[in-house]
Amino acid sequence: MAQPITITSIASISPLGNNEEDIWASYQNVNHLFKKVTFGDRPAWVGSLSESGRLEIEMLRNSNSKYQNLDDSVLYGIFSARRAAAYAGWGENENFGVNIGSSRGATGLFEKYHNEFLRKGSTAVLTSPTTTLGNISSWIAHDLKSKGPNISHSITCSTALHAILNGVAWLRSGMAEKFLVGGSEAPLTSFTIAQMRALKIYAQEDNSEYPCRALDLDKGKNSMVLGEGAGAACLEFGIGKNALAIIEGLGFATESLEHNISLSADAQCLQDSMLMALGSIDRKEVDIIIMHAPGTIKGDTAEFAAIQKVFGNSIPSLTTNKWKVGHTFGASGILSVEMAILMLQYQRFSGVPFMKFNPPHKINRVLINAVGFGGNAVSILLKNPKN
Repeated sequence: MAQPITITSIASISPLGNNEEDIWASYQNVNHLFKKVTFGDRPAWVGSLSESGRLEIEMLRNSNSKYQNLDDSVLYGIFSARRAAAYAGWGENENFGVNIGSSRGATGLFEKYHNEFLRKGSTAVLTSPTTTLGNISSWIAHDLKSKGPNISHSITCSTALHAILNGVAWLRSGMAEKFLVGGSEAPLTSFTIAQMRALKIYAQEDNSEYPCRALDLDKGKNSMVLGEGAGAACLEFGIGKNALAIIEGLGFATESLEHNISLSADAQCLQDSMLMALGSIDRKEVDIIIMHAPGTIKGDTAEFAAIQKVFGNSIPSLTTNKWKVGHTFGASGILSVEMAILMLQYQRFSGVPFMKFNPPHKINRVLINAVGFGGNAVSILLKNPKN
């Protein structure tokens, strides 16, 4: 029997915080973490880094002159990767791969340099190298002095879970012994907010109790809120003392495309990805599903319909973290993985305060969903290594 692949460490930075204690404490709080920020002449709810998180990033930026010109998405990735590698005990010059993706990449820098070009008709020397998507993994590999391959990719909102797929594939192929995977996103810019508003999916500014109604199947308005952050996880063979979760199942699928952002009414791609991840495992053995649930009417209801099709009368406890931190695009999947690991560790369900789902009696298996524009779905099944 093949050795299982486990997650041996995970670290993140987001509105939840930047260390396990603060992040878990944030999950126990029934309040959202959004702030109202003005973009142009109009305010919008956003999930921005905590004050301590912002300070950590500024310290990182100022620690090396070469980091001064990097986009926030790169710095968020470096911060998370450093901590994940340290928690796993990975040192410099080790042979591990890096795959940290992003939906949008260097959003802030790209907009800054493009505005400069419109004003001056020219742009700065570092424009091209600092706005390429490959910046994230290559800078992380440089920072950690890893000797393995480094890969950056964008598969919209399922990017981070695709990184886990890639890491597992490299390990199973025998071409790597360890892999660092995750996602990073810094999308809180005027142009990005305007894009979401153009799609008619962004939350209204007047709803302050819970601006993002992710998982509320009865909401009458779309309520997506953008957030920023990054996360990184270390993948290794075997169930050692530091194993946080066993990757028990992997699934992926693509929707038949009818529109650039469309999902079928019952999210066929998610049905297929969940079925692949579950394999022969009894549906009743899954205790929790962390839904993608972006807070849009169609997105949330389609995913719930897919879960109904797959699980029938044995639907697990359902949850999401987007009501609290917002949609972090390419980083959202790894933040969901972190949420799953924390629930496995603490054996406590973290629900959605305005939704009533019975908490599970035990937490042994958690299924995580992600789906991006164009219907690129990934499902990851995690198992408690202690059972």
